[in-house]
Amino acid sequence: MFKPFFIAAMIAPGRQLGFRKLVVAHVLVVAALCYAASVAETASALTNVGYGLLVLGFVEGAALVGWRLTQLPKSQALEFLLTSPLEPRGVFVAEASVGVARFALVWLSGVPVIAGLAFCGIVDPKDLLPLAAMPFVWGLVGGFGITAWVYESRTLRRIGELFGLLGVFAYLVVGVLAGENLRLWLEQLPEWLGQLLFDGVFFFHNLNPFGVVRYWFASDKADWLARERFEYLHLFAAALLSILSVRAAYRLKGHFQDRHYSPISSSRPSQLDRIGDRPLSWWAVRRVMEYSGRINLWLAGGFALIYAAFIVAGENWPAWLGKLVFQLFETWGGAPMIATALAVMAAVPAVFQYGLWDSNSQDRCRRLELLLLTELTGRDYWNASLAAAWKRGRGYLFASAVLWLALAISGRNPWFDVLAAAAGGFALWGLAFAVGFRAFASGHQSSGIASLFTLGLPLALIAAVRLKLNLVADLIPTGLSYTPLSTGVSWTWGLGFAMAFGASAILTRYGLARCDRDLRKWLDANQGKK
Repeated sequence: MFKPFFIAAMIAPGRQLGFRKLVVAHVLVVAALCYAASVAETASALTNVGYGLLVLGFVEGAALVGWRLTQLPKSQALEFLLTSPLEPRGVFVAEASVGVARFALVWLSGVPVIAGLAFCGIVDPKDLLPLAAMPFVWGLVGGFGITAWVYESRTLRRIGELFGLLGVFAYLVVGVLAGENLRLWLEQLPEWLGQLLFDGVFFFHNLNPFGVVRYWFASDKADWLARERFEYLHLFAAALLSILSVRAAYRLKGHFQDRHYSPISSSRPSQLDRIGDRPLSWWAVRRVMEYSGRINLWLAGGFALIYAAFIVAGENWPAWLGKLVFQLFETWGGAPMIATALAVMAAVPAVFQYGLWDSNSQDRCRRLELLLLTELTGRDYWNASLAAAWKRGRGYLFASAVLWLALAISGRNPWFDVLAAAAGGFALWGLAFAVGFRAFASGHQSSGIASLFTLGLPLALIAAVRLKLNLVADLIPTGLSYTPLSTGVSWTWGLGFAMAFGASAILTRYGLARCDRDLRKWLDANQGKK
């Protein structure tokens, strides 16, 4: 049963090329993190490397396991498998096994590099558990978590978003506003309730993947307690993986039917006014906002708003409010770093082109067969792509703007530098969109260059800043938003800004001119292709 799925995954040219690119990128990122650990002067560097590997595991697990499984029900070709003797649960298990195997191969390609830290005596062999094993396990949890969330019915997802909103609110109040003063806040409650809440908060603070990594590399840790936390956390991970995978397997057929055969309610309000004279833009926006990621936006926006208040208040920040979290972020780069990270998050939908891309060539061919029969021009595709990318990413840019404004009002940075940083953030977004749209129009999957844009360039900026290569940092597109606030505006920043603006203009002009022609050329080359 499994053999045909593995064969299809390994001989498909597109998936094979993407797999090779990901392996190379994975090894390079792991090597960069390990090099940072080898030359670091402080013991806390291993904690940061553990954080980096954990984030890398989440991202790759979501891409290799979650993305494939969530795209599977979008194709109506799945109906032939769902009506065959092979049960829907068997189809899910086979596809999930392929995703897990590909993720395992990618992750194993970097394990020898991580093991080199133990070979050189930088870490103990037992430290390979949080550095090599934990990111893989929690990458699987992330991938199956995304899948189970997408497969759920709309009603349950709405309920889940409400709980997510409550969780974000609790984190912002407890973890940020209260912070180190949490016990003082809880003393206002009955003693039993305050102690219960205090123990609960610290339980979740310590027994999460990042908390376990933090304690594992702490200088004052107890070895037995670190191992115990690691074991308990991964017993929980095993149980969570079982629940998520079983739930997703049983929901595959129901989710497919919800997508393709749910009746349209006559009570739904008319969309004609919203559609207007740009139906393609309306459709692209609806498509990209189906899973809008509102929880992430609430978290990013809420934290940015509180951090901005802390920056503006300065010495007048009330003593009963926590400031430890903000001081920690100040050591990591402060508001310039966070504003830049938010700008990069805003650029993600712009460069990946969620609104117009299809999950595979077959679906894209069927869609283009219809679209290319219409009188749509390259400008219409550009408008649709722009509307979808802006709708999905604008919230993060607004959160960045809150921080930029706070830095200017507080006097931390001159207004000129703040305006330059804001211009750099929008230039970064514009370049990401131009690159993504050109990839869409030419028929090339943008996942590789998009990953470089959203992961590679930020890592390159971090490396340039750590090595104090300010001239290089100014020329990196991600640095256009960061360097004006960290080192000030310079002529090299102006050169980098001009290069980004010029590249965006050229790519946009070229993409608009050749969009229709290149789409037809791509369709002719791929129509009926195996």
